[in-house]
Amino acid sequence: MRIAFYTLGCKTNQYETQAMEQLLWARGYAIGSFEEPCDAYVINTCSVTAVADKKNRAVIRRCRREHPEAVIGVCGCYTQHAPDAARKLGVDVLGGSGGRQQFIEDLTAALEGQGHREALDNALKRRTFEVLPAGGLESRTRALLKVQDGCVNFCTYCIIPYTRGPIRSAPLELAVEQAGALSRQGYRELVLTGIEIAGWGADLPGKPLLSDLVAAICQAVPEMRVRLGSLEPRIVTDDFCTRLAGLPNLCPQFHLSMQSGCDTVLRRMGRKYDTARYLESVALLRARFPGCAVTTDMIVAFPGETEAEFEESLAFIRRCGFADMHIFPYSRRPGTPADKMPGQLGNAVKEERSRRAIAVGEEMSLAYRRSLLGTVQEVLFEEPSQGYYTGHAPNYVRIYAPGESLHNQVRKVLVREVFEDGVLGDILDERRNV
Repeated sequence: MRIAFYTLGCKTNQYETQAMEQLLWARGYAIGSFEEPCDAYVINTCSVTAVADKKNRAVIRRCRREHPEAVIGVCGCYTQHAPDAARKLGVDVLGGSGGRQQFIEDLTAALEGQGHREALDNALKRRTFEVLPAGGLESRTRALLKVQDGCVNFCTYCIIPYTRGPIRSAPLELAVEQAGALSRQGYRELVLTGIEIAGWGADLPGKPLLSDLVAAICQAVPEMRVRLGSLEPRIVTDDFCTRLAGLPNLCPQFHLSMQSGCDTVLRRMGRKYDTARYLESVALLRARFPGCAVTTDMIVAFPGETEAEFEESLAFIRRCGFADMHIFPYSRRPGTPADKMPGQLGNAVKEERSRRAIAVGEEMSLAYRRSLLGTVQEVLFEEPSQGYYTGHAPNYVRIYAPGESLHNQVRKVLVREVFEDGVLGDILDERRNV
């Protein structure tokens, strides 16, 4: 039998989809494409915004319409908080944001004709980290390693703490073991992911720090590049930076979650830092990792955001000089405090502020890429594109270079010019596998 997956949302969802693929493959099932005839289709959903919920419903409806005889399974954050809505869409197997092993049990049972199946829990009562197989079934250069789940920040705009539950951490020994296995499978880069990886260790005996985990993994797989997922700014201390700076295979790219560059907006968002603390984190990283790429997320048009507050945010992001930014217009999320806040802004304001923020972000990205001209970057090549082969440098800038059959090779590239969404250069060295 053939089963296909459709994944929405974050890298944690991507990781969990890959894990479910492996669980099914081990049972003898084939993994197909979502665009081809299959016996079952699984939609792994996201619910970070109301827009995400709309996308979830559209995918489920299309799948049921196009494949009326197939078994359809749906899991993820959307079904965790809105199971009734999913039931109305004709879902055969319903799971939440946890219990992936049980979800696969239910999916295979449904394929064997055992009827509708559901397994949902109360996310807020979860206390254990679910161990899942790491890696993917396809030939990839970069592997995800989930080291943490859950979040206890309860930002006023976010539903995720309710759909994912409290912090649960992968034991250090397990994470190191899985990293080693991925290295032996031929992956060249490892991305540590989770819902809030800065919280890793808070639930483990002795409360180890994220820097303990990163150091252990980097030392265990010296031939792999190790990249961090999104970081809460307060974790970036002098000790954190000093310790990580001594790890030669740690990628100098740091995604610091920001959301706003205005203190009054940050307070309304329920964020646990202010712009001064955020700027301190940026300065610490740049002092210990010269030339590093600092990237971020920003929400515009949060409830009550005035033009003056928005301008303050724009001035702040210019001060930070980000290498890349993801800009999101605020999307109301029923069930969160921000949904009931006064001063909800209209779509026209959201679109106009998004355009302005994106323009500033593009200016900074261009400036960062120009700063790389004349430098030599070690590129992990991934795929052909635009008539070149393309991959990423440790700072996650996309680099294009002439060449063929470069997949999964690490090569030194002299950067010559800004090109497309990255830079263009020439390969300097012979093939090297690291």
